[in-house]
Amino acid sequence: MRYVPDRTGRFSQRPHFKPEELDRECESIITGFLNDRYGKISYPISTDDLTVLIERDTESLDQFADLSKYGPKVEGLTHFQPGRKSIVKISARLAEDEYRHNRLRTTLAHEYGHVRFHAHLWDMEPPSIDLLKRKPRANMQICYRDTMLDATQSDWMEWQAGYACGAFLMPASALRQKIRPYIEQHGLFGIAGERDLHGRQLIEIVKIGFDVSADAARIRLIKLGIIGPVGAGPSLFSS
Repeated sequence: MRYVPDRTGRFSQRPHFKPEELDRECESIITGFLNDRYGKISYPISTDDLTVLIERDTESLDQFADLSKYGPKVEGLTHFQPGRKSIVKISARLAEDEYRHNRLRTTLAHEYGHVRFHAHLWDMEPPSIDLLKRKPRANMQICYRDTMLDATQSDWMEWQAGYACGAFLMPASALRQKIRPYIEQHGLFGIAGERDLHGRQLIEIVKIGFDVSADAARIRLIKLGIIGPVGAGPSLFSS
């Protein structure tokens, strides 16, 4: 990781991570947590484990928050507090609807990405009292459903938290281990097309193996270069 100028103007500098750096860090965090708690590592990580992890590293976690005042598509919020741990709020709509189970897990992992990778920025450059008077939300990251998994890279905080979300729920080495038998069984060498039979099967394996939505599995596989719009490229497991 290195610091680069923040062109959004929010900070003078902001962290720049290569995808593989986020993969390593996120997997280290998750495996360390699971080892400490259970003495072993197994997936999928449970929703309860995600909440315990967030509660460990924040001042509070509210999973039944009314976030409607921030907009109809807001599903998570991280409130940064200079000199103190952050506060995380999750829309009550997610916890109260069993059909939004996967979105709840995604949102928890996304907000934890903000906690782990961005909270320190508010310690380095806390907003002034005048700024908070003019912009009361300057110390918050308000997260929308549509960009939870795959924001544009120009929205660097959301992109990093979105990438971290996938890396927490579907750690890279565990994901590759999960799909390896299918890859070897079918002799696949190269990027699979996301709409092809093998691409769809890989998405399903990851979806079931890590208890995520098909969309989350698809985006994670794309980001890791395992599937793409069309099948092409080098071996999936080449160095």
